[in-house]
Amino acid sequence: MHTAEQRHISTATPGLVFSGLHASIVDKMGLAVSAGDMASGSIVRIEELEERFGVSRSVIREALRVLASMGMVESRRRVGVQVLPATEWNLYDPQVIRWRLASPGRVSQLRSLTELRTAVEPQAARLAALRAPLADASELMGLAGKLWAAGQNGDTELFLKLDIQFHRLVLSSSGNEMFGKLNSLVAEVLTGRTHYGLMPEHPHEEALQMHVDVASAIQRGNPVDAQSAMLAIMNRAMDEMSTLWDEEAHK
Repeated sequence: MHTAEQRHISTATPGLVFSGLHASIVDKMGLAVSAGDMASGSIVRIEELEERFGVSRSVIREALRVLASMGMVESRRRVGVQVLPATEWNLYDPQVIRWRLASPGRVSQLRSLTELRTAVEPQAARLAALRAPLADASELMGLAGKLWAAGQNGDTELFLKLDIQFHRLVLSSSGNEMFGKLNSLVAEVLTGRTHYGLMPEHPHEEALQMHVDVASAIQRGNPVDAQSAMLAIMNRAMDEMSTLWDEEAHK
């Protein structure tokens, strides 16, 4: 028989491993840590968390195990649970990225992610021009065309879906398995920018053309042009968000 806790319908962020109440509490606690409501270095007791979140000790313990696996907290014998600094977190975990994007530190997280993409994706495009199977290169050209149409039509949801597919395929087509594993990170930053209104309502034609240029260069097997076109996409993304960086710096 299922308990009331197990029957609870979750409203937590999609993508969690757990379902129901466990997922909801993991989500709430992860957001609290990311937002600084459970401050780095602080010690909290399970009894306090039971009262704060209004759930049983078993639910709290399960949620803490999940957060500990992400490097966000650490149980200390006879002391309690210590909240660890962000330098200890698994910053590549998609769920951690979502929590950070939902926190007041959203702008800093977006900047870090965009800088990482700028370092990786141009190189991935260069390698894809050398290694991509013909089918992948053809698919990239098709996606670039669909992106153009979605951008021109102002179909934000379709554009986001296609943009994620495009960048994931470039990463996987690089033939570098470690680049390929960054696909979820790219999906989160693109989704985050869209969700928080940090993408232009209608992508500029220049940006759309850059995606076509990347795909074309990869299809032609031209690594220099592929790298250059992808770097242009990354630089444009940085420029589009530069106002946010400036505002954050002057707070």
